[in-house]
Formats: sequence, structure tokens, C-alpha cells
Amino acid sequence: MNFTQNAKINQVTDKTLVIGMDIAKRTHYACMVDERGMILKKSFPVHQTNQGFEYFYECILSAKKQFGKTDVIIGIEPTGHYWLNLAYFLDDRGISLVVCNPMHVKKSKELDDNLQTKNDAKDALVIARLVKDGRYSYPRILRKTEAELRVGSTLKGNLTEELNTIKNKMIRWTDRYFPEFQEVFPAFGKMALAVLECTPFPNEIANQEPSELLATYRSVEGMKSPQLPKTKKLIENARTSIGVTEGQQMARIEIATLVQRYRQLEKELESLQEQLTEFIQETAEYEYLQTVPGLGDATIIDLLSEIGSFAHYNHPRQLLKLAGLTLRENSSGQHKGQKRISKRGRSQLRALLFRVMMPMVRHNKAFKQLHEYYTTRQVNPLRKKQSIVVLCGKLLKVLHAICTKHMAFDAEQMMKEIPTLNRAA
Repeated sequence: MNFTQNAKINQVTDKTLVIGMDIAKRTHYACMVDERGMILKKSFPVHQTNQGFEYFYECILSAKKQFGKTDVIIGIEPTGHYWLNLAYFLDDRGISLVVCNPMHVKKSKELDDNLQTKNDAKDALVIARLVKDGRYSYPRILRKTEAELRVGSTLKGNLTEELNTIKNKMIRWTDRYFPEFQEVFPAFGKMALAVLECTPFPNEIANQEPSELLATYRSVEGMKSPQLPKTKKLIENARTSIGVTEGQQMARIEIATLVQRYRQLEKELESLQEQLTEFIQETAEYEYLQTVPGLGDATIIDLLSEIGSFAHYNHPRQLLKLAGLTLRENSSGQHKGQKRISKRGRSQLRALLFRVMMPMVRHNKAFKQLHEYYTTRQVNPLRKKQSIVVLCGKLLKVLHAICTKHMAFDAEQMMKEIPTLNRAA
């Protein structure tokens, strides 16, 4: 949903019961006020259980009847993931749930009593009064494919992070026991893993013939054709290695454990990628997103997990705000500050767009031309990083257009917007 500030204020009428809730892990606190912020029911506890939620729902129905209210709006300050259970419970019963910015709650606490006091009961009242003033936003309650993509993408990120951790531990291990290993294998491919599994120490390699080592590595599952040149270089490096020779018994167990976990994570990520690809292929946007050069399945998965369906957004400005790419400026009197992006939004979405745009300005014809124009134009040329940030916003606008208008990406149409190319034509 997208409402202006006035529209949000108009959501609260004399027939609206406004409830503010302070979210916690075990016990929430709720406070009921009317459209003017007058307290109707002081803060009371709501336990994070089915009985607690049912009790809260009965309190809402009772208060609506007692105070003659026909509508109800509940505002929360999101705390981690603890609000999600309540959000789905209320959504199933058709009750609107809105969220207040934690920074707004923090800065509004002293308005009533001029004290820095912080407690759950006070926070609930502060949130309720922010809601009646229209200072809230609507969260998206994820369902079906969107929920699957969000959970799957988060899992994928955690597994990738763990894989990188294991990789760093393997690098640290080779630095101690076989420093010359990375000269032969700069990355942990199939043969590198086979070497670490079968012959991790230099003294196990130095006195062997290349044919013997090749036969050993072929016995490893998935290793069909180890490379002879790398095997010869590995033997040469092993003969002059400065690796540590003490503690090798436990070191062998350590590297075997790391290699096993590394392979396991690779298989889990591959399987997860296949399942997530099946999910995105079911979405309405996939047909159009895959027409954009530079957007692969992995990127589309991460993009849709952050954004959801483009149909949720009436205007691309909403996407820019979601990514924290809207501009802010600090100016006063004759001083005019420099414009910068707000960074108030989903940081992972912003990071994803930046990662995608870096190769896109090299391989996507339209974005490459636009990047050259932004960085070389005579009036207000941008630095390269500034241009990348601007193009991230441009990408969101393009993706919103092709998904909502159900059309394929057209590089020629996009390049018509570049002034220098139009003048040349």
C-alpha cells in the first residue's frame, strides 16, 4: 500500500480504535487510544502464545463494542522477528497492522513527560499516538511464493557465508602446513580438494611420481581427469616446502573435516539454487526479468526475495525508497548541502543492485552507454561511483516498467533517452 501523509491521517477517524504495541520476545504490551490520542485502555500485557493472542483478539472486539468503534488499526515497533507471529495472526483475522520507525519512537518518548524513561508500557502509548498522527508504514505480509523466496534467499546467504568461512579456514590451514599449495591451486576446485583429501602434506607428495599421484586423485569421487602439469608443479613445490611438520595427526583430521564440510555446502547450495529457480519460474515477473542482459537466475532470486512482486508498487519511486536510494540534502539559509542517498531502506537490496550494476555497465549495451554519458557529459559530470548509484535507481525503474507493462527489455528504446545519442542521430 502507498499512502500520503494526509491519507494516513485520514485512515484514523472517530470510529477507529488505535492500538500501539511494544514488541518483545515473550510478552508484548498494548495500549488503546482514540483518534485524538486519549487513552481508552492503559497498557496491558499480551503473551506470545496462542492463548495470549486469542485474549488480545477478544480485548479488541470488546473495546470496539464498548467505545463504539467500527475499525481498528494496530501499530508496532518491529523488534527483530518477534512481531511476525502476531502479524500473521492479525492478518488472518482481517486486522490492519502497521509499523512505526524505531527512530521515531525513540525521539518521541519525551514529548509527554519530558523524561528519558523507557519501559514497555510507555513505548506502547508512544507508538499508539504516532499511529493516530499517520506516522507509520504498511509492512508486506509475505505469502506463498514470496515467503518461500525470502526464506530460501536468507538460507542461501547463510550457507554462502558459512562456505566462505570454511574456505578461509582452509587457506589458513595451507598457509601453515603447505604454503606453496596456493601457487598451484589459487582456488579450491575439484583437483585441489582431491589433493587436500588424499595427500595434504608436502612430505606425502615430494617422493612420488606424477603417475602415482594421478592414480590416487582419480580414485576420489567426482575427480575424473586430474591435470598432469599441475601435478608436476605440485611435486616441485612440495620438495622445497617450508610447511610446518609438527602436529600433523590432528591437522589431518582438521583438513579432512573442512574438505568434507566444503563439499557438503557446495551440494546444499546447488540443490537450494535449483529449488529457488523453480519458484521464480512460477512468478509472473520471471518471463520479463530474464530478458535483461546481466540478470541471471541467481540475481533474479535475490531481487524478488527482497522486492516481492513488482505489482505491489504503484510507482518506481516506492522501489527507490525501499532500496534507500532517494536523495537527501542538508541545506540552511544560503548554505546548500550536497545531495546524497538516504540509505534508509533495505541494505541488502541496495548492495545487490550495486553488485549487479558493476558487470552490467561492461556487458549491457544500454547501461554501458548511459554510464559513459553520465561520467563524460559537459554539465555536472558524475564520478564513476555516483554514476553506478544513479544507474541502480535507473535499473529499478526499468524493471518496474517491463514487469508492470508486461514487455521485454528493449536496449534500443532505453538508449533513446541518452541526449548525446539523440543529437548524433
